[in-house]
Amino acid sequence: MKDHTDLTPDLLLRAYTAGLFPMAEHRDDPELFWVDPRRRGIFPLGGFHISRSLARRIRAGGFDVRVNTDFAGVVEGCADRPETWISDPIRHLYMELFLLGYAHSLEVHDDDGLIGGVYGVTIGAAFFGESMFSRKTDASKIALAYLVDRLNLGGFRLFDTQFLTPHLASLGAIEISRAAYHSLLKPAIAAQANFLSPPLPASGHEVVQRNTQTS
Repeated sequence: MKDHTDLTPDLLLRAYTAGLFPMAEHRDDPELFWVDPRRRGIFPLGGFHISRSLARRIRAGGFDVRVNTDFAGVVEGCADRPETWISDPIRHLYMELFLLGYAHSLEVHDDDGLIGGVYGVTIGAAFFGESMFSRKTDASKIALAYLVDRLNLGGFRLFDTQFLTPHLASLGAIEISRAAYHSLLKPAIAAQANFLSPPLPASGHEVVQRNTQTS
């Protein structure tokens, strides 16, 4: 893809429904390319794993979880690393999707401000996770725990993580074939879910209690 101006929000959404997503080689790369992994990372929504230490951290509190209050800040946090695929064209595209109501962020704040978060795209009952970041210990894990809780409450059927990393695997993510992914994708995008309807939990106890994989 030599000209990112050809990539509109509508085309990007249609690409997601076909199992594709865009990336850049590096932050200063003006070009984007499509990715269709042979092996796909997903979170089984009933299989998120909260360790005992993470459960204690969530119950202890001292942080504030918010939804869609600082989408740009989360994207910037995700790009704030030595190597990143989040280029300016990527930022602009996902900000457009956010303004159209298809992209969302879940943010973790404390007294120092934004300390972690995750952002992604929703189509039907599918959530396509794009990236996450952490500026303090466990902030990204807390964000994912609250995100999975929200997806379950909102009626989502698929949580796509694109790739499987050791960090995601430790939390219950798995890797499946491209064919298996597409068999999950089609019914998920045809179903209905609502990212914004579930209220934020009154406390971390609720998130831990609703998770069946606590150990």
